[in-house]
Amino acid sequence: MLLGLTAYAEPCSTQEQVLGYEHMFCEKGTQESKVVITNMRNILCKGNAFKVVYDCKFQSECAKAGDKINFTVPESIYTQEGTLLIPACSKVTGTIIRIEKQRPPNKNARVYFNFDCLIFPDGTSVAMSARPATKNGELKENGWHTAGKLVGSTLGLGIIGAGAATGFAFIPNPHRFGTAYAIGIPVGTGVGLLAGLFTPGLKYHAKEGESLIIVLCENLALEKQCSN
Repeated sequence: MLLGLTAYAEPCSTQEQVLGYEHMFCEKGTQESKVVITNMRNILCKGNAFKVVYDCKFQSECAKAGDKINFTVPESIYTQEGTLLIPACSKVTGTIIRIEKQRPPNKNARVYFNFDCLIFPDGTSVAMSARPATKNGELKENGWHTAGKLVGSTLGLGIIGAGAATGFAFIPNPHRFGTAYAIGIPVGTGVGLLAGLFTPGLKYHAKEGESLIIVLCENLALEKQCSN
């Protein structure tokens, strides 16, 4: 037995043997770096992670569970010791297994993928199981985008509050701008902050070519070809 996988004689007529252990370069979210090198296969251990990019732009509001999304491996993936594992331009397919729509109070949409197939440039493929290397395996807009939404709402209604304050200052006394602004701007920004907090959160969007780190949920065995 080898890592829970039974040794076999195909496609070569020899028994599978471990030749050594190598290591992948660590990406963010990596839980393991070991690669088992045998005379037949390179086995990426569960917990290894690597980078893929979106083939097309992705919008959570236009997707649903069961949809297939295509990704590309942008650069060849080697071990630290120099063994080629996955050539550049290989494809990875991901299946959406769940989408949580954005909702109040300010809760962003969440998308869950299972990456289930690796396709090499020559058209051969191998089944795999991986997920995004994020907390809980979910994809959502990052904190900076959420903060930008709150700032935009706060500043927007702050400006409205300032405008209202100007109008009110003109009515009773044109010399009371300072007092009116002192009231109008804080009220406007306060209302804006509350509005930003209690409105639905952001949808999840990704641009074509945007990168994503995925982490293996199971060992990924990549067969070697026998030399002629």
